[in-house]
Amino acid sequence: MPTWLFRWLVNTLALFLAAAVLKGVKIDNVVTGVVAAGLLGLVNVSVRPILIILTLPVNLLTLGLFTLVINALMLMLVAWLVPGFYIDGFGTGLLAALLLAIVSALVSWLNPGRWYIYRYRG
Repeated sequence: MPTWLFRWLVNTLALFLAAAVLKGVKIDNVVTGVVAAGLLGLVNVSVRPILIILTLPVNLLTLGLFTLVINALMLMLVAWLVPGFYIDGFGTGLLAALLLAIVSALVSWLNPGRWYIYRYRG
C-alpha cells in the first residue's frame, strides 16, 4: 500500500475517532470524512509549512508546542472548507488536533514497514 494512501486512511479514521470522542466535532457521513481527511493532507502539505516558517520564533520559544496550535488552525480551515464537517471552537479544534497527532504517531510507529530498515540491515 502506498504511504500516502496509508496516511489518508489513518487520518480518516482519526477524524472519525475525534468525532466520536469529542462533542464539538461532527462529521455528517463517510464521504465527508474521507474528503476532509484528503483536504487536511493537502492543507498540511501546502499551507502548514508556510505557517511553520512564519511562526518559527514563537515555535522555538514554546519548544514546538505552538505547532499544535497551527495543526488546530489547519483543522479548523478544513472544517470551514468542507460542508458537513464541523468544529465548534478553537478549544475543540486544539483537542482534535492533539488526538489526531497522537493517533497518527501511534499508527506510524506501529506500522510494520517502518521497521524494514532495522530488520534487514545486516
